[in-house]
Amino acid sequence: MSTHELYAQRPGRSGADAPTDWSVQSTGQARFTWEYDDGRERLLALYQKGKDKQWDGAKRIDWDLEVDPYDPLGVPDQNMTLYGTPYWDKMNERDRRELRRHYASWQFSQFLHGEQGAMVCAARIVESAPDLDAKFYSATQTMDEARHAEIYARFLHEKVGLLYPINDNLQSLLGDTLRDSRWDMPYLGMQVLIEGLALAAFGMLRDTTDKPLPKQILAYVMQDEARHVAFGRMALRDYYKQLTDAELREREEFVIEGCYLMRDRLRGAEVLENFGIPAKDADELSEQSEYLALFRKLLFSRIVPCVKDIGLWGERLQRAYVDMGVFDLGDSNLDLLMAQDEEIAEKLDAERFAAEEAARTEEVAQAIREGAS
Repeated sequence: MSTHELYAQRPGRSGADAPTDWSVQSTGQARFTWEYDDGRERLLALYQKGKDKQWDGAKRIDWDLEVDPYDPLGVPDQNMTLYGTPYWDKMNERDRRELRRHYASWQFSQFLHGEQGAMVCAARIVESAPDLDAKFYSATQTMDEARHAEIYARFLHEKVGLLYPINDNLQSLLGDTLRDSRWDMPYLGMQVLIEGLALAAFGMLRDTTDKPLPKQILAYVMQDEARHVAFGRMALRDYYKQLTDAELREREEFVIEGCYLMRDRLRGAEVLENFGIPAKDADELSEQSEYLALFRKLLFSRIVPCVKDIGLWGERLQRAYVDMGVFDLGDSNLDLLMAQDEEIAEKLDAERFAAEEAARTEEVAQAIREGAS
């Protein structure tokens, strides 16, 4: 079945008719280097880790696990934007089940579109980064992002059976990232902002869902993303030490605009509109939701410390983070968060393999008992 038959709304800005793809006119230069021996030790070590940690989504994930398409994530009703409102009270259980399906579809669809964007940006970095060590690592990341897009697409097609188009504002930020001719902007827009936002969203769902299949998907994807954010930090931290104050301010303006855009516009209001709720009411309900308020703050748990770490911490940027209520996140231990992401994935693997080994052992024991009898 064509993906376009599964969309809840027609792809395209504001629901308008659109072609089956999206073309972004990008500028910049493809850079070659003839220095093959030089490289930053930490970045080359990350590249080696990227090679060692490659995995096959068709094999590592247990796709035989059943998923209820009307409750794919098992999140509490209290997390639903409409919960406790007159709109919720008027819904019957069938409507509420359909709403759960649409919200899960919207979230995972944005993950899917973001991963395709990350794949394109990683390929751009291979093309435009001036250093070979950065090109090497970006090549492994391009493969990672392709795997993530493959996994999210499979989950939506096979388990949920419903997709949403890319959010207009996520598309706008992605387009701005790709159109900029400066080679470091795909790093900043994707590795720091979009990937940082995705990591926080993945983590919140990973830690709240009680469904084994989405938990596996999110945990394993986050294990890769921890390396990607580390790559962006290393590469940008080194480069931004060389920039003038004016050049740093330009990048801080980009970060400020992107952060406000993500905070104010990535709320899933289009899901509510799809259920007949007027756009104004959908925006107001999204703004008043306690769960979404917490979610919006947690979205910055990976972004703010990373921005500070790479050297973008001017006065105007700090004021913006105070206004958003996330300034205190600048002191978060990003390395600890990333280490936890890796540990959770490894623990999940160990638990799964132990259960599979126990099942195989029991099968052998049962065969022996039957043979003896």
